[in-house]
Amino acid sequence: MKLSLYQLDAFTDQLYAGNPAAVVPLEQWLPDELMQQIAAENNLAETAFFVPTENGFHIRWFTPTTEVELCGHATLATAHVIFEVQGYEGKDIIFESQSGPLRVLRNDGWLTLDFPVDQFQVAVSPPALSESISSTAPLEVYKGKSDYLVVLDNETEVRELRPDIIILSTIPARGIIVTAPGDEVDFVSRFFAPQSGIDEDPVTGSAHTTLVPYWAKRLEKTHLEARQVSKRGGYLRCELNGDRVCISGQVRLYLKGEIETE
Repeated sequence: MKLSLYQLDAFTDQLYAGNPAAVVPLEQWLPDELMQQIAAENNLAETAFFVPTENGFHIRWFTPTTEVELCGHATLATAHVIFEVQGYEGKDIIFESQSGPLRVLRNDGWLTLDFPVDQFQVAVSPPALSESISSTAPLEVYKGKSDYLVVLDNETEVRELRPDIIILSTIPARGIIVTAPGDEVDFVSRFFAPQSGIDEDPVTGSAHTTLVPYWAKRLEKTHLEARQVSKRGGYLRCELNGDRVCISGQVRLYLKGEIETE
């Protein structure tokens, strides 16, 4: 069986930046094992699969090692495929997902994710977290539904952080978000997820469901500009809207292909 495959760079307006994702359109679901094998073969942070439904589409996301409940950049990439490749004429898309209904709107070259906010609380730093970033002292540590949020003093500390990935991988969480005030944007971040098979994710839309409510409260503003300062980097426009987070970015299509599944 042959399947179409697209690779896109999300949260960027230029190729070879942002976060690469693979997108595989389906007419009906494949066996979970096969989707996981395809994701492992792609060896990208995320591979998204989607099928049409009566009211929109159903989406699922796989890292090279596991299925995850929410992924921002691969959802953005999937919406780009539906809008720009498949010619979907609506202004928004509703995805069914493990995290509930997710809406993506398009407006003048930008795509906006409408995601639920994360619920997080002050946490005691796990010993492995303190050990893995021993060169930098966290100002605050929080625990959300799936990630730890670590707040540092400034952008330079975030950029120069070199955590011990092996130690970091022992922390019981999807990943670790590290953030600080930005020099030219409201805040910057990086995201480490060796537990999910990703040492460092280039740009993480879902992490901003935690970052945006934190920074909105701290900065006393609901519209925020953010940059994920990984090697590839990415730029995001964000808005806190009650119990929802709107995360806007751009996408570039890099590759169109076809894969064999047998």
